[in-house]
Amino acid sequence: MNKTLAVKNGIIVTMNQKREVFDGSLLVENGKIVDIYRGKDVPRADTEIDARGSIVTPGFICAHTHLYGILLRGATLNITPPTDFTQNLQRIWWLMDEEMNYQDAYISALTASLELLRSGTTTFADTFSGPNAIKGVLDFIDKGVNEVGIRGILSFEATQRRNLDEGYNGLQENVRYIKSLTDGKMRGMISVHASFTVTDDLLKEAESNATELNVPLTIHASEGRWDLYHNLERYGKRTFERLNDLGLLNKRAVVAHAVNVNEDEMGIIQKTRTNIVHNPLSNMLNAVGVAPVPELKKLGVNLSLGNDGYIFDTFENMRAAFLLHKVNKLDPRVMSFLDVIEMSTINAAKSYGIDGELGSLEIGKAADIVIIKPFVRPTPLVPSSSYAYLINGVNGKDVDTVIINGEVVLSEGVPTRVEMEKVNEKANEIVKNYWDRLAKAKERIEVLKL
Repeated sequence: MNKTLAVKNGIIVTMNQKREVFDGSLLVENGKIVDIYRGKDVPRADTEIDARGSIVTPGFICAHTHLYGILLRGATLNITPPTDFTQNLQRIWWLMDEEMNYQDAYISALTASLELLRSGTTTFADTFSGPNAIKGVLDFIDKGVNEVGIRGILSFEATQRRNLDEGYNGLQENVRYIKSLTDGKMRGMISVHASFTVTDDLLKEAESNATELNVPLTIHASEGRWDLYHNLERYGKRTFERLNDLGLLNKRAVVAHAVNVNEDEMGIIQKTRTNIVHNPLSNMLNAVGVAPVPELKKLGVNLSLGNDGYIFDTFENMRAAFLLHKVNKLDPRVMSFLDVIEMSTINAAKSYGIDGELGSLEIGKAADIVIIKPFVRPTPLVPSSSYAYLINGVNGKDVDTVIINGEVVLSEGVPTRVEMEKVNEKANEIVKNYWDRLAKAKERIEVLKL
């Protein structure tokens, strides 16, 4: 007999088609939501969690991240300070990529997964880059993620910035991993770094792989101006024009950033039903500009939210998306609470074609549930105030319980599968060695000949 779990007496933020919010309870069996109760009609279950004074949401979905970015936290790099985004890549990220090994990939996946979990993220889409750790590296990342118990969509970021073969090796690692999958909680996708670090031939091969395997294809596009200038100079086309001409843009495409785009490119995005992932905190950090999110929203483009490997707290990223466009447009009406909550739940699920299973609290969907208990509640916490509380009133530390596929993987703010002190000790040991290598690494500015 399957054991049941009930989440009782919470404010249920469903994110269903009607976006219903009400006082109620959820009943879970065999990893799925089997019933939803309104009001005080409380189910009986083998395990019961009292969500009184809490907001109950679907598991949040981070639509774009680089788990290994967590290893930069606090690092001192022996470099000339970058003055723009291109130099950020050349002097920080590409230096970091080349020093990555398999153990670094594993520990970054383990620790980043824990940080995502702590703020209620139950699913993420990750792209890893490490030219000296390609074959089999996704298995090491998979191991770290599985130890925590969250869901991952993993990929290796194919690039030809050093040589042509490495790009194809990256694609092969994605294909190998996708074909090896047996665990329904883990998924794979095809990943390409950006149009300015790969050839047309590799982009076509990536799309062919994604089509054959029926998986998403993700790429960074028009993040910094280098991408735009490269394509205009080499191909006489803007970034999205080139990608569209090569057949990469469709409903399976998940494109990160889309900052430096014009109206024609936004029209291409709309027409091809391409999914766009907004990364506001990363865009601010890298000083690349502000993506035209309000304009894309008016066109009906599916927009989701990512962290791009920078800040892993879901609520900080939602707040940034909520505020950035107000100040950019000098209009406080731009972006609603619901807009950004949708970007982190049901819209993100749609981006990866998993909205039939995740992204909302509905009968038959996977039981990925987050219970948020605000430590300070200065005003009434009721259904009508829940959206505002989620954006203006809480952060990751207010997440009390996280349930994934019916399993409690965070209880009272503490992971249930791993011991944090042991993880921190292991991480410090591995990352100290990584930092030592980074400190000795010399800046290498590669001349792209693509």
